[in-house]
Amino acid sequence: MATYVLVHGGGHGGWCYRKVTRLLREAGHEVYAPTLSGLAERSHLPLAEIGLDTHVQDVASLLHYEDLHDVVLVGHSYGGMVITGAADRAIDRIARLVYLDAANPLHGQSLRDIAGPIIEAARTFGETVAGTELVLLPGPEAGMFFGVTDPADLAWMATRLTGHPWRSFEDPLDLRDPDAVYALPQYHIVCTSTLATRDPELVAAARQAGRLWDIDTGHDLMITEPEAVADILLAVATS
Repeated sequence: MATYVLVHGGGHGGWCYRKVTRLLREAGHEVYAPTLSGLAERSHLPLAEIGLDTHVQDVASLLHYEDLHDVVLVGHSYGGMVITGAADRAIDRIARLVYLDAANPLHGQSLRDIAGPIIEAARTFGETVAGTELVLLPGPEAGMFFGVTDPADLAWMATRLTGHPWRSFEDPLDLRDPDAVYALPQYHIVCTSTLATRDPELVAAARQAGRLWDIDTGHDLMITEPEAVADILLAVATS
């Protein structure tokens, strides 16, 4: 039995993994899909002090308090920043890192450094609420920004997406032991359309190692292609 921890991206919550979580549990595995501070069912928390480090600690704390070991730690989109930081805080609990169409940060980088044009575009549609700048604001068609087109999925997402604190996209990743983190086995599940935008050396190395898969779908591939994502995660756990 494998243990998966699935970390969502900006504006989402643990809810976005519902389909994948069900498939992994039906296959007999233990699955956690936490929601990061300030999002979804945790959106009632004060937002002013929430940044990348808060989200890193969210996941590191889950690993500690649930006493999880040999974890397959998965991060989608902005969640790639979070799982890299959480692995640094709990290196002895992690077996594999999986980047699900995610940011692949180096020590000292922010999401803004990695994906500046995309998130700056999203920022133009943000707003400031009670002194906190929020981006990726919800709306009836907000899911389309994440590559979702099915009307049922869009309606489901519209009632669950929440504004995301901008600060966490600007905060640099602060690793205590980068060498140990980057020595962990890393796997990449990406959208076919994003391959050309990724570090060619990273893509080539991951492909050569048999640790890269691409799925021809939108960015929220855990919603649009849950069976394909689950099948790959099952394969990762036994690799």
